[in-house]
Amino acid sequence: MATAAAGSKRGGGRGRKALVAVLDSEANISAGKAAASQAPDLSASIPAQKAKRPSARGSKAAKAAAAVVDDVAELQGMLERLRLEKEKAEEMVRERDEVIRKKEEEIETRDKEQGRLQAELRKVQRSKEFKPTVSFPLVKSLMEKEQDAADDKGKKKKGKGKAGAERKKPCTAYVLWLKDQWTEIKKENPEADFKEVSNTLGGKWKALGAEEKQPYEERYRQEKEAYLQVVGQEKREAEAMKLLEEQQMQWTAKELLEQYLKFRQEAEEGDGKKGKRKGNKKDKDPSKPKQPMSAYFVYSQERRTELVAEKKNVPEIGKITGEEWKKMTDAQKAPYEEVARKQKEEYHKQMEVYKQKKMEEAACLEKMEEEQKKIMKQEALQLLKKKEKADNIIKKTKETRQKKKQENADPNRPKKPASSFILFSKEVRKQLQEERPGINNSTLNALISVKWKELSGEERQSWNAKAGPAMAAYKKEMEEYTKAQCSSA
Repeated sequence: MATAAAGSKRGGGRGRKALVAVLDSEANISAGKAAASQAPDLSASIPAQKAKRPSARGSKAAKAAAAVVDDVAELQGMLERLRLEKEKAEEMVRERDEVIRKKEEEIETRDKEQGRLQAELRKVQRSKEFKPTVSFPLVKSLMEKEQDAADDKGKKKKGKGKAGAERKKPCTAYVLWLKDQWTEIKKENPEADFKEVSNTLGGKWKALGAEEKQPYEERYRQEKEAYLQVVGQEKREAEAMKLLEEQQMQWTAKELLEQYLKFRQEAEEGDGKKGKRKGNKKDKDPSKPKQPMSAYFVYSQERRTELVAEKKNVPEIGKITGEEWKKMTDAQKAPYEEVARKQKEEYHKQMEVYKQKKMEEAACLEKMEEEQKKIMKQEALQLLKKKEKADNIIKKTKETRQKKKQENADPNRPKKPASSFILFSKEVRKQLQEERPGINNSTLNALISVKWKELSGEERQSWNAKAGPAMAAYKKEMEEYTKAQCSSA
């Protein structure tokens, strides 16, 4: 009994020690968790726990607490990494959503634009084809025909200088004399080459006197005057025709614009109306003979009346006549072939007459074009004379004004200073030239005028204030100048 009691006492002591150790370890774990959640300094709490506990159990508890602290620190690091990864993932998701949203907006905009374009296309398809009835200038067509004829003539002359009908310049006096003397020199020296003959004639020409050279020089002068007169006339005619063409093109453009605006108005009015549009067929010449029918078509025309009476439709008629024509013998086909042959002969006769008529019409048209060309040249020359007369009047008027201005100019007269608009335009001109490099002068002046008109009253008053002192000084100087002129008079 005593032994058992002692054993139980010993066992109880060991049990109490183990329980205390477990409780201490649990207390340390809970303390470590509290430290991890509240984030205090663990190095300060551990010595305090060591001070409270006995030294025998302190080392084990400290190791357990250190292990717990390491685990908690590792967990905290993992949590921090997970938090950063989560933020990155959320940022990527937001970016992806933004990209998707933009793509959806682009798709929606594109669909709207595509719908609009399809509506415009349907509108254009429903509208009629614009066929202007305006006749284009005849001057241009005639000039193009002349150029084409000159080019064709130049192409035929292969290796003979430049293409085109270029007028030859007159030969000089030496060349005219050379042509006369060349045959004589060749008769005297038939074996002489080109260089020897040229040198001989060159020496002779230098040795000739002024009286001997005079006929050739006079002939060259006359030919040159005639050449210059013809060339000058051609140049003047070309300038006049160009002027007439420009005038006719302006009239044509105006008429074409009026026709197009009328066409657009009619197309918009008839846009809502639906209907089938027939294809545009090529206009046929009513005077041209019709093509003759073949033997099969002669037979089908004869057979058609009977089949129509039997209430057969067009496909059935074609099928029946085709099968019957295949089964017919040569003797049965012969009458129809004879009719077809006669029609063909008659067609050829009519075509000969038609071709002859077309040739006569073409010749008549060419003659009319030549007459029209002469008339237009005369009109062009009259137009050029009017233009030259107007230019001369303008030139003389300018010269007269400039002369009067120079005569009336007094060096002692005070110069008028720049106005408020001139000062404004100088400053704005620099700004506009920097903003719009390459702008022409007329557009620039128009923009300056628009900007000046858009100025408010206060802004315009500031520019007037800038020009005020100079204008006041000018007025004062003018008063003194006027007084001086009156006293001298």
